[in-house]
Amino acid sequence: MTQDLIVYLLFMSYAIAFMVGLATIFTWVERKQSAIMADRIGANRAYIRIPYTQVKLTCMGLFHGLADGAKMLLKENFTPTTYDSFCYNLAPWLAATPVLLVFAVVPFGGVLMPGHLFDAGLLRDYFGDRAYAMQVANLDAGVLIMLSISGVGILGIMLAGWSSNNKFSMLGSARAASQMISYEVVMGLALISLVVTFGTLDIGQMVRLQSGQMFGFLPAWGIFKQPLAFILFLTAAIAENKRVPFDLPECESELVSGYFTEYTAMKMGLFMLSEFITIVVASALLVTLFLGGCNLPYLNDAGFLFPGGSRIALPHLAVVLLQLFTFLVKVFVAGCFMVQIRWTLPRFRYDQLLNFGWKILMPLAAVNLVLTALMRWFTLRMI
Repeated sequence: MTQDLIVYLLFMSYAIAFMVGLATIFTWVERKQSAIMADRIGANRAYIRIPYTQVKLTCMGLFHGLADGAKMLLKENFTPTTYDSFCYNLAPWLAATPVLLVFAVVPFGGVLMPGHLFDAGLLRDYFGDRAYAMQVANLDAGVLIMLSISGVGILGIMLAGWSSNNKFSMLGSARAASQMISYEVVMGLALISLVVTFGTLDIGQMVRLQSGQMFGFLPAWGIFKQPLAFILFLTAAIAENKRVPFDLPECESELVSGYFTEYTAMKMGLFMLSEFITIVVASALLVTLFLGGCNLPYLNDAGFLFPGGSRIALPHLAVVLLQLFTFLVKVFVAGCFMVQIRWTLPRFRYDQLLNFGWKILMPLAAVNLVLTALMRWFTLRMI
């Protein structure tokens, strides 16, 4: 029991560090990537000086995220004169916490056997042959848990807009509510198509089913089995994150800052950080469900097994590190792609946004689900 507690505490610590660390890096990616696209230099002013020297380390603007965090923490917290105190203070946490909880069902690695990380030593004696799926919460109904938790975040946004007693905030929260509910339906239908394809609600099992090959050479990833569901899920994930071209709830040119206009200091920072954490979580889900998760082609728990029977044996520690690194790189690339979309497409008009969700994506998702169910039924019947 103590061994299990230690392992899961490490998993939780890694998950939090993974989300917060990548979210901080994505603030830098957003600045530098937009600067490259606009032929600008971008963030390059924040630095750390080496003591007793004139050497300033800028690291291409990487320290701007740390500077922003310090600024938010040290700023004075102004509040509106007329507002609901309890809901006003609860809203940022209610918006950010569900995003963190969703990652609990995401597998960020394969199987960890602490006693086999090294050939001999205290770890082997203490852990024995215990094996752990590298996932904070290994649940059979992971897809349902993910959908139910992710829907809670809208409550924080609605509370923020209502409790601020500001017409711009209220309009932003109303836009966010209708937008997020609309695109959650599309996301749910895309996920149901994937569930029908894999025949399970267990996200960890979905990742394991993507570890093989199709036609002898193509990775058995969800994107090849459900390409339309991948496009629908990606679009809905961007809309759920309220990013351009779906940033109507907080578009600066119309609503100042939308639902968090009346927030300052770290409360506003929490809203902004939750947006970048949502990029990380959405990218992680995209990678897990459609891009093989931590799987590398031809990699299994014993090493690489190539077509034809040739293999490269690897120690357990090397396999674990490869899987962690593979998942990290995939999530980073997927997040950069989402940032690229944010600086590429123009903003929808609000009626266009809802029409796109209900009149285009929704019918496509429904048709995809029906066709998937028919193909699944026909395949099982043939067997």
